[in-house]
Amino acid sequence: MRILQIIPSISLVYGGPSQMVLGLSAALASQGIDVTIITTDSNGDIGQIPLDVPLNQPIKQNGYKVIYFRCYPFRRYKFSLSLLQWLNANARQFDLAHIHALFSPVTTLAATIARGQNLPYIIRPCGMLDPADLQKKKRLKQIYAALLERPNLAGAAAIHFTSKQEAKISERFGLGDTGKMPMPQDFGVQNSTGKMPQDLVIPLGVTAGLFPKRLRESQVPIVLFMSRIEPKKGLDLLIPALESILASGIEFQFILAGSNPQDADYETGIKVKIQNSSLGKYTTMTGFVSGDRKNELLTNADLFVLPSYYENFGIAVAEAMAAGVPVAISDRVYISDDIQQAEAGWVAPLEVGPIASSIKSALLDPQERQRRGLNGQEYAKKHYNWEAIAKQTIDAYKHILSL
Repeated sequence: MRILQIIPSISLVYGGPSQMVLGLSAALASQGIDVTIITTDSNGDIGQIPLDVPLNQPIKQNGYKVIYFRCYPFRRYKFSLSLLQWLNANARQFDLAHIHALFSPVTTLAATIARGQNLPYIIRPCGMLDPADLQKKKRLKQIYAALLERPNLAGAAAIHFTSKQEAKISERFGLGDTGKMPMPQDFGVQNSTGKMPQDLVIPLGVTAGLFPKRLRESQVPIVLFMSRIEPKKGLDLLIPALESILASGIEFQFILAGSNPQDADYETGIKVKIQNSSLGKYTTMTGFVSGDRKNELLTNADLFVLPSYYENFGIAVAEAMAAGVPVAISDRVYISDDIQQAEAGWVAPLEVGPIASSIKSALLDPQERQRRGLNGQEYAKKHYNWEAIAKQTIDAYKHILSL
């Protein structure tokens, strides 16, 4: 089986979507699947991947192949004309394409090319069908969806969601209206099955054994936020929540780990806000972290926090669980039901008071932190391991290709 993964960038500075594709590709390759990733050379603030990395030709890594294409002529939008030209010429060499992202010109046109070449494809919206996300640049997205993404969704063999809640709330642009069920041909498109795209709910994974044994908890608890610094992550709620905990006489160290390669002004604003608040002297800001430094932060953390306004999965939460760190999250992180079921942390409504209360409860009870951290680690091993997710994904691929 030859599978093509298509994504605007696999640079880790772009967060979970890139990390997911790398993890999934390695896991699929370990199961004997021939995987090729096509992507652009976009690399956040750095601009592009190192110049000595060859372009337009396969690079082997971790059992799969990656082909990078130069961002041109629209670097800002991670667009590559050469990627699309390559896809148009080579699509029929593959059995199926797995496309990651919506409202990105390169993936939008990739889906159009796949349809034209009769290459079955799956679309993973990466949370971009969430009603809250659709409010961003609402008018532009309405036009974009009507002209481009609705036909792409209708023509897909399947839509890949990473949680049941993401599938439940995601907009389908009329594809799932009650009454007469529209068919792909009603939108002037065809997909590989001749039916409406099916919903796939397959979670993201974390690599087993990635994290070393946790160190003994420090006397002063370490609270870790490690994600992209953007408005949806709830830092406008987390900062006053932590300030109120300090005001109650409870001390802790706060680590803010992350960056925003697409909105440096927002990132700077958050850092200035913290520096000018009571939280400033208790805070360490690391910027973007990866590799050993990332593992070190997770190993030493006593509590992981992510009060997002919406999160289709929350790969950083799953990583914290895998590292044995209890989590304090909002109920808009769509694996919050998993957290509650596993008793792996604390889940709060999206308000400053409840968020502060849940974090405070965690900080005051080290034994309960340890218990919930171990629960989360066991849950992650069972449900978020890449081997099981790869097998589930392969079954989905085979089912689509058998139709």
